[in-house]
Formats: sequence, structure tokens, C-alpha cells
Amino acid sequence: MAKVAVVTGGTRGIGEAISKGLKEAGYVVAANYATRDEAAFKFRDETDIPVYKFDVANLESCQEAIGNIESDLGPVDVLVNNAGITYDAPLHRMSAEQWTSVVHTDLDSVFSMSRSVIEGMRARNFGRIINISSINGQKGQFGQTNYSAAKAGVIGFTKALAQESAAKGITVNCVAPGYIATEMVRAVPEEVLNTKILPLIPTGRLGECPEIARCVVFLAADDAGFITGATLTANGGQYLT
Repeated sequence: MAKVAVVTGGTRGIGEAISKGLKEAGYVVAANYATRDEAAFKFRDETDIPVYKFDVANLESCQEAIGNIESDLGPVDVLVNNAGITYDAPLHRMSAEQWTSVVHTDLDSVFSMSRSVIEGMRARNFGRIINISSINGQKGQFGQTNYSAAKAGVIGFTKALAQESAAKGITVNCVAPGYIATEMVRAVPEEVLNTKILPLIPTGRLGECPEIARCVVFLAADDAGFITGATLTANGGQYLT
């Protein structure tokens, strides 16, 4: 029987590629989204992947949604915590809203979603939780104290939950992408991209969303069971850990 995977922020960008990659690998996939109904429905119609709209940072919403997904598709075996936002400003100009909204979406969601599936995974003695962090959670980034803190927190969360869950057959890992050719990155002015970003990447190019998806599919596999608490970097050599 095919395993069920849930991907947060799973209808656009990196999340879309992850949802498609898992489906191609044989998983039954549910994709979460928060806004932009039209884009989500287009994704659903094109891929045949069901979509679920809910707030990934709200524990009650996550628990209700996981219940609905499991009623529709079956127990959740794989969780990919991909949802995230940026709200940039240097700290001396950052508002409390800018801080809170990013930490809420990027870090609190990892707790809320993981908490909603962990008991079922423990009862079944199997699970894969894959958290999407960022190069900026590893090295920091000007104007992103909120985002860098949240994504660094995701790495710490991953290491702790991996230790708690290993004896129950559950692995918990991170993928830390560098600059990926998403809609957001493509919106950066070409001059900035060519002079400030690409020269820092030894491979000389942006990453592609399917390259991150392949990392996730690898970590989700049954035969990746000896890998846990790890952070898989995919950044073209820009930052080496």
C-alpha cells in the first residue's frame, strides 16, 4: 500500500516540486496551502494531488487538517515541513509584526505539524519528518534576523526530535537549500543576481526546485532509515558545513 505524504506550502515553488516528486516516487500526496486559492486549484487540477487549506502554525487547525487527510487518504507516513515566508528588515528597523509573522509561519508551523502526526507515527513505529531549513539558517543573512533565527531553530528542532524518535523507527532530517530559482528569487533584479548572488555560488547558477525535491524523496525512502538528525545542504557550494 502506498505511503501517505503531506507537504506544507506544497502547491508552489519548492513545495510544488516536492509534492510532484513524491507522487512520482509512488507516494499518495496531500498538499497544504494558505492563500491563493486559484493557484492551488490549478495545481490540483494539473497534478491530481488533493489540496488542503489551513494555517500550519495553528495547532488546532493542523490537528483538524491531519484528521481530515487521514480520513481521506490514510495515516500520514511522511511529513515535509516546507511552508515559509520572509519579511525582511534590519533589526533596528524590524517591527514586532515582522518578527512574529516569520517565526510563526517558519518555526511554529514545524512544531504544530510535527505534533499533529508524531503520535500516530510512534504508534505505527514508522515515520519520516523532513524539515526545509535554509542556507540563511546556517550562516545568517543581513536583513533576516527573523528568518535566520527561525530557520536555525528548525535545525535545532530537527536534531532534538530525531533523538526522541529514533527508537520508534521515525527519522527527522533537514534540507537546507541555497538560492533556488523560485518565483521570489527570479524577481530579484538581474543586475543584483549577476553581481551579488551568482558570484558567491561556486557552481555558478541557481538551484532548481526539482533538485531540492530529490533530496526530500531520498530522505523519505524506507532505505534512508539510518539517516536521522542530519542536515542535507543543497547550495551549490556557497556555504560548506
